[in-house]
Amino acid sequence: MFREASAAPDAVRSQLITNRDVVGELARALRHDPPRAVVTCARGSSDHAATYARYLIETRTGVLTSSASPSVSSLYAARTDLASVLFLAISQSGASPDLLSAARAAKGEGARVVALVNAEGSPLARIAHHVIPLCAGAESSVAATKSFIASLAGIVHLVGSWMQDDELQASLACLPELLARAWQLDWSAAIEPLRTAGSLFVVGRGLGLGIAQEAALKFKETCGLHAEAFSSAELRHGPIALAGRAFPVLAFAQQDEARADVEALAAELAGLGARVMLAGSTVNGTVALPALRAHPALEPLLLIQSFYRLVDALAAVLGRDPDRPPNLRKVTETV
Repeated sequence: MFREASAAPDAVRSQLITNRDVVGELARALRHDPPRAVVTCARGSSDHAATYARYLIETRTGVLTSSASPSVSSLYAARTDLASVLFLAISQSGASPDLLSAARAAKGEGARVVALVNAEGSPLARIAHHVIPLCAGAESSVAATKSFIASLAGIVHLVGSWMQDDELQASLACLPELLARAWQLDWSAAIEPLRTAGSLFVVGRGLGLGIAQEAALKFKETCGLHAEAFSSAELRHGPIALAGRAFPVLAFAQQDEARADVEALAAELAGLGARVMLAGSTVNGTVALPALRAHPALEPLLLIQSFYRLVDALAAVLGRDPDRPPNLRKVTETV
């Protein structure tokens, strides 16, 4: 896991070069024939990338974006009108039967199917109209790291090209270097509050919600910690009742419109006695975790890269092997 996560900068660098033409062609097609909506379809870490995609697509393009439930087609065999819809399937393996069923159904119902997939020869890639390779290379660790970051980078590449966003595209060109720097940041201050944790909250909002979901999953997979991800807004609708004295909370704050609310919640939780670790900002009473400044759409990628190094170190402290989590396989095939 450590080796693969550290290779994310090289994966993104390769992806940006390899996909320049295919993303450019798809972006031109989307401008010429705009979709009436975007539907994402994914499982696991890829579904957390889809959460990020929803916020980026809706805030940058104004096109309604929603997550598909694969069971609608794979279990219930229900038909959905997807004519003129962009169907964005995200997968590391491109092999899960329920994802393939949903992609086939979407194609049959008139959607333009785009696969962001690491396995370019996979069944999902053969179904799709367009394939955006993740270019992450072999990933042996059960806990996906570089392929998740590559998924986010592929989403940014597509949206930036689609909208001809020069600022975003120029910033994306600097992402490999920024990821390498983010990998070196020291988040060890979070280890002691987490070392004795039984459960915790992971908080983000907007573009940061997807990485909060991803971090919570990684705590489960690699450290055996019960972690739940929430929007900073949603946490106030009930779950905050659990945040008593010394309850651990990891919060992510990218520098956009969501920052103020994450900061306000961090201050509120600290006031309740929770042990709040805040990445990307500084609030009195919290443990500040360092972060790099970049385009707001890219900061979540940098934050999760720094987190991967932390969670790998935490697993070692807890005596767990992050590459061999119990009850899990690298490729999960659900129906």
